[in-house]
Amino acid sequence: MNFVMKAALGGGPPDVGKMLGGEEKEEDPDAAKKEEERQEALKQQEDERKAKYAKMEAEREQMRQGIRDKYGLKKKEEVEAEAAAAAEEPAAGSLTRPKKAVPSGCGDEEEEESIMDTVMKYLPGPLQDMLKK
Repeated sequence: MNFVMKAALGGGPPDVGKMLGGEEKEEDPDAAKKEEERQEALKQQEDERKAKYAKMEAEREQMRQGIRDKYGLKKKEEVEAEAAAAAEEPAAGSLTRPKKAVPSGCGDEEEEESIMDTVMKYLPGPLQDMLKK
């Protein structure tokens, strides 16, 4: 196809119509009003869609609650909350000993000395003499 034919069919660049002597599009005086109405309609549709899905979710939750009641199940949030509360409270009569506040080796000089004695036992004689000095 030649260039003029493409332009006539609308396949050329957007300014080809101007080059061929076509008239420019005039702005619609009500364009702002129409755009505002369009935005309002879109917002209204979005609100209707949200309301529809909120209603559907409420119905689903009602059905879920019926199943929970029927089978004696708890909601996931309730189970997680109970587990968190149980973890926070120290267990009474726990079989595990409480953790030390100060890590070992950070304050007990007696313990550090006993470690050095143990290490010294396994070192050869000349190294023991060097470390004792």
